[in-house]
Amino acid sequence: MPFAAPIRALGAAGLFSLSVFRASKPTGDLFAEFIKEIYKIGARSLPIIAAGGAFVGLSLTLLGFRALQTYGASDQVSVLIGLGLYRELAPVLTALLFVGRAGSSIAAELGLMRATDQIKALELMAIDPVAKAVAPRFWAAVLTVPLLTGFFCTFAIATGWFEAVRILGIDNGTFWQIMKDAVDIQKDFLPAFLKAAVFGGTSALVAAYVGYHAEPTIEGTSVATTRAVVNASLLVLMFNFVLSAFLFRS
Repeated sequence: MPFAAPIRALGAAGLFSLSVFRASKPTGDLFAEFIKEIYKIGARSLPIIAAGGAFVGLSLTLLGFRALQTYGASDQVSVLIGLGLYRELAPVLTALLFVGRAGSSIAAELGLMRATDQIKALELMAIDPVAKAVAPRFWAAVLTVPLLTGFFCTFAIATGWFEAVRILGIDNGTFWQIMKDAVDIQKDFLPAFLKAAVFGGTSALVAAYVGYHAEPTIEGTSVATTRAVVNASLLVLMFNFVLSAFLFRS
């Protein structure tokens, strides 16, 4: 059957995800690993998230200003910045940057653990490798990607404000008032962070699954890292369309 292999792979990924949730028991060891992973995949991602947010804010402001200026509504550029970031750009771009920076790291680390028989060693010591190596990374991603999304928005809005007010000449009070009226906490702000949490969990699960089941060779680890980035990025874009269709209906 031509579809047998994809169906088996999907089933295996689903069972792996269930094993991650089963292994997520609140223990001191899990909490210690969780804190360590927050620093590794969260704090170390801050520079690239800040740079990405800053340039996205500059580009979005310039593009929006030129487009709105045609219709005499250039002072509405803050609406484009606020809604564009919270509804679409910030969660998606943060997740994609996270996949490239941290998702690849998760896949590579687990792939090397497989290649060097560390996973087998944990099993021989009666230690669940999923609870030890996968669950902390998953929950750290679920927490850190929404926080990184907020960080991304902060830099994007700050650079957008600087360009709009200081360079393009839009009134400062008008800029903030229009954005305040356009962006709603319940309809825009909270759904953005919900999407970010879903993207973070999805990215971590995909990277962990591919790395955990990589061929126990250096080449297998390299292939797993590439596959994790590609597959996680595609799933983020797919889930973004589905979530946007349900969360942002107006």
